Amino acid sequence: MSHVRVGPRAVTRSVAFLTAGVLAVPALAGCTSDEPAGKPLAAQDVAAAPRSRVADGGTLRWAVDSVPETLNAFQADADDTTNRVAQAVLPAMYRTDETGRAARNPDYLESAEVVDTEPKQVVVYKLNQQAVWSDGREIGAADFAAQWRALSGKDSAYWTARNAGYDRIEKVERGGSDLEVKVTFSRPYADWQSLFTPLYPKDVTGTPDAFNDGARRELKVTAGPFAVQKVDTKDDEVVLAGNPRWWGEPAKLEQIVLRAVPRDKRVSELVAGKLDLAEVDPETADEVGLAAGPRDAGTGTPLMGPQGTPAAGAPGSPLAGTQGRSAAQALRSWALANGSDEEAAEEEVLAREERRETEAKAQRRQRALSGFEVRKSLEPAYTQLALNGADGPLADERVRRAVARALDRKKLAEAVLKPLGLPAEPVGSHVALAGQPAYADGSGALGDQNAKEARALLADAGWVPGGPVKKTEKGEKAAGAEGDGEKEKDGKKSEGGDDGDDGTYIVGEDGKNPGDGENGEGGAKAGDAESGEKHSSGKNTAQGGAPGAYAPKGTAAPAAAAAPVAKDGKALTLRFVLPSGPGSEALRTVAGRVSDMLDEIGIDTAITKVPDESYFKDHIASGEYDLALYSWPATAFPATDARPVYAKPVPAADGSLNVAQNYTRVGTDQVDQLFDRAMSTLDGKEARDLLRKADSRIWAAAGSVPLYQRPQLTAARKDLANAGAFGFETPVYEDMGFLKKGARGPRPAASPSS
Repeated sequence: MSHVRVGPRAVTRSVAFLTAGVLAVPALAGCTSDEPAGKPLAAQDVAAAPRSRVADGGTLRWAVDSVPETLNAFQADADDTTNRVAQAVLPAMYRTDETGRAARNPDYLESAEVVDTEPKQVVVYKLNQQAVWSDGREIGAADFAAQWRALSGKDSAYWTARNAGYDRIEKVERGGSDLEVKVTFSRPYADWQSLFTPLYPKDVTGTPDAFNDGARRELKVTAGPFAVQKVDTKDDEVVLAGNPRWWGEPAKLEQIVLRAVPRDKRVSELVAGKLDLAEVDPETADEVGLAAGPRDAGTGTPLMGPQGTPAAGAPGSPLAGTQGRSAAQALRSWALANGSDEEAAEEEVLAREERRETEAKAQRRQRALSGFEVRKSLEPAYTQLALNGADGPLADERVRRAVARALDRKKLAEAVLKPLGLPAEPVGSHVALAGQPAYADGSGALGDQNAKEARALLADAGWVPGGPVKKTEKGEKAAGAEGDGEKEKDGKKSEGGDDGDDGTYIVGEDGKNPGDGENGEGGAKAGDAESGEKHSSGKNTAQGGAPGAYAPKGTAAPAAAAAPVAKDGKALTLRFVLPSGPGSEALRTVAGRVSDMLDEIGIDTAITKVPDESYFKDHIASGEYDLALYSWPATAFPATDARPVYAKPVPAADGSLNVAQNYTRVGTDQVDQLFDRAMSTLDGKEARDLLRKADSRIWAAAGSVPLYQRPQLTAARKDLANAGAFGFETPVYEDMGFLKKGARGPRPAASPSS
């Protein structure tokens, strides 16, 4: 799988996920400086339809990455499927709305408010009087209290992933009635709305044994529109069925089957009719879009086939008009009519029969996919370039800042999002995304992209071009050796190699590496770096070219890379670790372009591709990398959820370094203090200001560089309503379903907000 997903909000930043990661301070289009948060860049795309147009019954077959190891969202091995199940079957006091804010869920909560702040913060929850567990018991204070005790961190017998917020609760008790729950905090807690979502019954949280093991494979008691019918590890699926005790709007679907399907297998499962909804990669999205494209008005045949060729049977195809005759006879007649002799016609028959079979398969595939459409938005998550500051060259803040200032984040965002027709705006915050209250572009604390200043930062740190490099066992070359590409001398650029050229350039020679346009981007370098590739600012062979291949005379040669920088006899080479699995093409594209940008300031990158299953655990979490690409989610509660990601690592009792979720190992006391203050204030404006200040300090430390908001591409049956690319908003499971016959009509496409 190409994307390691985060678990539910309860552990939302305890696991990072891969992807497919803005230095000026541009205002969002249509937003004023007084409203730095702006609006979400893209709306959700779920084919919204009123419940009256949705049929009752049916089964939704929904692709997921895995069958969850646990249904307990508060355990460390909870994943995204755990989250989906919890959303469908358990109480949530608050949901996330379309702007990424917390919104009260009226199905469970009539009201919740802070009733006292002195001497202690007190919150009173008034529950929906109809809210009951599936065993008939009312949801109440006993469930809140049991969950608090399990997650408070005071009892180590509970195997919990985190206790943020729950550790600030002093007591939980019954309020003025059975429908009231009174929660008293020992310390002020701004993100109190994050608590008790999801809420488990006391049957699960009441004892360590029940918490640790009782909810891993089954949930006997639930309280949502759906209930867990079974977790089938043999067939790799989780089956959810309608909850007969649900008091809200009844679920339209009879069942939801969450099927574990690898991402590279999803298109074949869609073609086979075994899925109704699946998040897909850009290539599959293109194929689905093509199948849903123009078709012959009379026959319904797709007019275009693979790679833009006429589809089998379409006008312009050799098979057009062959109905009622054998394919071989039709092909032979076609060949003779087009000027072939008898022998050539027979050869043409064989060749075109083979082509006919290929076209027929493509036509069947297109026909199967024509019942789907692509729904697209932006995920509430961003991809970042992580810089490991624990040791090595990146332990020096100047080197990290040089790397960050070499990046053109706008171009990196465009490389991923522009081909998909999605807003290609670089992300300007570590703690929130556009549209969320805490969002503001804090990248000005780092500075604009500037290769000259990046090189100056390297020089200040002792990394200079042209220095000698000692030979090592791996055969490192001399930095700045003659003929090794472009050099800078006295502020002027000169190129190594023969001055007497004839107006052509040779691919792979003299350090001249063709890119993919006037900006010289996209040319992946060849070479080896252990299990990966070497991106070097010296001699390289461009992807798709070979040494000795010539470009036409008069073709402008792309700008050569800067001379490699070196220090103490060693060239500056950074280990760039990437996942190798299917669906990670976007990551590899971004990595290639990042490497090209670093070449321009004299930094080499050694790319190592590793299996997806070991990428995070064995490399990111363990610190075995210099550069890496992975993603973090943006939540409605950044003070709580972002703090462990950027907290300053502290020495543990055994001498190791406790990094929490700060896998870049870069942090400061000031950032920690700003997060703590934001978490403790009940003044919303003050909390936002503190979070924005913390973000500016994170930018300045250059431990991670936000690049772009992740694309969300979902293939969905055309008659499936209220499901697809959800964006920020929590799915409404009871409204999902298939449209009644004749109910489908034109719907507006999701459009970016400005």
